[in-house]
Amino acid sequence: MDIQKLEKIDKQNMHKVYDKWPEIAKKSFESQKETENFENIEHIVFGGMGGSGAIGDMFASILSKTQIHVNVVKGYVLPKTVNLNTLVVIVSVSGNTAETLSLLKSAKKIGAKIIAFSAGGKIKEYCCKNDIKYTLVPKFHSPRATFPSFLYTMLKVLHQTLEIKEENILDSIEKLKILQSKINSLNLTEDNISLNLAKSIKLIPIIYYPFGLQSASIRFKNSLQENAKMHAASEDVIEASHNGVVPWEKKSKTKERYEILKKFFTENKIKYEEVFSVEGNILSKLISLIYLLDYATIYKAVMDNIDPSPVNTINFIKDKL
Repeated sequence: MDIQKLEKIDKQNMHKVYDKWPEIAKKSFESQKETENFENIEHIVFGGMGGSGAIGDMFASILSKTQIHVNVVKGYVLPKTVNLNTLVVIVSVSGNTAETLSLLKSAKKIGAKIIAFSAGGKIKEYCCKNDIKYTLVPKFHSPRATFPSFLYTMLKVLHQTLEIKEENILDSIEKLKILQSKINSLNLTEDNISLNLAKSIKLIPIIYYPFGLQSASIRFKNSLQENAKMHAASEDVIEASHNGVVPWEKKSKTKERYEILKKFFTENKIKYEEVFSVEGNILSKLISLIYLLDYATIYKAVMDNIDPSPVNTINFIKDKL
């Protein structure tokens, strides 16, 4: 891997956007967007698809240890529990996602509290027409590459409502800067942990994750599919201990959890890699993991001579809707 090959294969320069993730995050959180403070919220629903839906997964993980009831909806139907004390957060980079637009209209009919984030499109038009709180967010390259722009804009707007400490947000940006120096496209050396991870990915990877880090695992799976154009699977390590490990079986079973799962892999000569999060709060851990893993999928794509940017199948389906 060298910069010449990276630039030749990655024709739309996705890697250059990823090099700027810490900068995009910082500018997004320091923007002049107005901070909203919704009161009497008993339930939050994050609605979005694909890269936009991954942001909902991220917030669900961040809020997993709070008393807030959180749902992430990737589809057309809101939970039956949505009511006047529900905050529905609509996320669509394009602003034209059919499923997400349907959620927005349903939330309006129910009378729930609503705020929407997009880079324009039909969602912006609907919000302006119906006097719904709306925030315009800059798009960079593609929905998946735009992740920090949306995440940190939403953190700026909603951190008071969600009771996320500003110090934790600033710490996560600082951790991104540190990680960027190790995995960026100007450091294509043996010290680049994302590049090393990309080299280890073969066939169909299975991603096992512990409680709290589901969003990073789902995002990694999705990015492998979109960037590297390869199949991948994601499983909770606890649930996998009851069923998902059986397909690996040769002469023995494992019934215990993560450490025994690793021992099982070693004894049966099943190749695995461990990826560790940084020290810090859950936001710092998740965004750093997503950054590291996403970059690995770009490197994997280029190593396989695949341009990570095009998603022709997704565009075909959207054109038919």
